Amino acid sequence: MTMRILHLSDTHGYHRWLRDLPAADVVVHSGDFTMHGSADEAEDFINWLCDLDYQYKLFTCGNHDFCMYRATVSGLSDTVHLLYNSGVEIDGVKFYGVPLFVPDCADGRQEQYEADIPLDTDVLVTHRPPYGILDYADQTNYGSATLLRRVHEIKPRLHLFGHIHQQYGVLKRGETIYSNGAMMNESSRTLNAPRLLEI
Repeated sequence: MTMRILHLSDTHGYHRWLRDLPAADVVVHSGDFTMHGSADEAEDFINWLCDLDYQYKLFTCGNHDFCMYRATVSGLSDTVHLLYNSGVEIDGVKFYGVPLFVPDCADGRQEQYEADIPLDTDVLVTHRPPYGILDYADQTNYGSATLLRRVHEIKPRLHLFGHIHQQYGVLKRGETIYSNGAMMNESSRTLNAPRLLEI
């Protein structure tokens, strides 16, 4: 049975600009849904996400979403999940998400969270990319070497991320399809198209 996954990322407060999104079984946002990290922005995004006409809605947080650091979100339905170093299984497919927060990067917790991603993960959702994969900007690879090693061990069917706006794209290496879904086009303040993937 095929599962259709709609990948969004790095909408930076412009989520309500999205119209006529394609049909899918699961919509996944891989972080940076706010621009300034305020609670009002996060609440508006979560309300918008909950109202979308998809059976399942998953999201993790990016470095811009700092109001969500160590936050809990109450009142979500059973079909909406914040993936905060946590996972959920949908129709036999195991999703797991790791957010990206500056304090965790500064004290080494981020690398530990990445090293602890479960081996049986089918769809990995992170904000930052693995090192060397759709992570290059300004003559620098911004991805995580720890995350790359763990992805090579896990071999998920999909790895969904964002963070590096200049590397919006998709590629396949080995058994894994990698999707950088960063939608904000910084040169024109427009949004790239959401990406529909199937597994």
